[in-house]
Amino acid sequence: MKLSIVAGSLLLAGALASECVHAQSYPARPVRILVPLAAGGGMDTITRGLGIKLADSFGQTVVVDNRPGAGSLVALDILAGSAPDGHTLMMISATTVVYPILYKSRYDIVRDFTPVTQVTAQGYALVVHPSIPAKSVSELVQYIRARPGKLNYASSGIGSPIHMSTELFQFATGTRMTHVPFKGMGAAYADLVGGRIELSFATIISSLPHVTAGRLRALAVTGKKRIASLPDIPTLDESDLPGFVVTTWQGIFAPAGIPPSLLARVNAEFVKAVHSPELRPKIEQQDMDPTGASVADFRKFYYAELARWTKVAKDAGLKAN
Repeated sequence: MKLSIVAGSLLLAGALASECVHAQSYPARPVRILVPLAAGGGMDTITRGLGIKLADSFGQTVVVDNRPGAGSLVALDILAGSAPDGHTLMMISATTVVYPILYKSRYDIVRDFTPVTQVTAQGYALVVHPSIPAKSVSELVQYIRARPGKLNYASSGIGSPIHMSTELFQFATGTRMTHVPFKGMGAAYADLVGGRIELSFATIISSLPHVTAGRLRALAVTGKKRIASLPDIPTLDESDLPGFVVTTWQGIFAPAGIPPSLLARVNAEFVKAVHSPELRPKIEQQDMDPTGASVADFRKFYYAELARWTKVAKDAGLKAN
């Protein structure tokens, strides 16, 4: 019995020592960060900024590999099939968590992948066409309640974070509107600006030019605090909807099974890069909060996100076509 205990202890000690050596020697070759969207967008830009900082820190090349398509499944396939050694990672957005709630996926984000860190968080802007007389959220709620089902709201697709956020808004306010899904918000803006769609939640960076030009009116932002580019626009929490906070976010994931000490090393490097003097201001210029969360905090956050949107989908009876 004593020999078995000693042998087991030696094996465990050897495994821990080996794990620490791998963490200390990481990375041993170029690191690849998968991006499930085409090059040139906001996620791609931030990931490339991270890559530059990480390359300096690692002393290794960091390759940003754009693999768009199939609701992130193309990139997820690569990540799931990669060794859990920290050399293949993926930038994931809120969409990747929400999508499998309504659409069948062969992957379970909790089972098949490991959170590394949250990189950014950004609230939406609640925007309306100028023909809507409401000048505040409370006035808008009254206006919608007087016209149940008659106002149209846009989203970037069924099951998208914008769709789910609007459903949550309807639950919170006791309102009912008609959903008009588009293939991305770029297509939706033509109808929003043209007045054929009355309102939408929209990303700050995409809606700001229309708000500034007066083509749309911003009534509130959905984050925890006001934003620099729209300092006079209140949060929903300040607008008679206490506790209503919704953000779109981006974060780094690794394959399942990455050793804890290596995970801690990768997390530390990403957190340092997110908060670097070079990258942090660039993220803030896009009205995003540079998060750089711990592994535990990020895991807790996305578990909560998954539970929240699963409940919204169930309560609203949402089903993908």
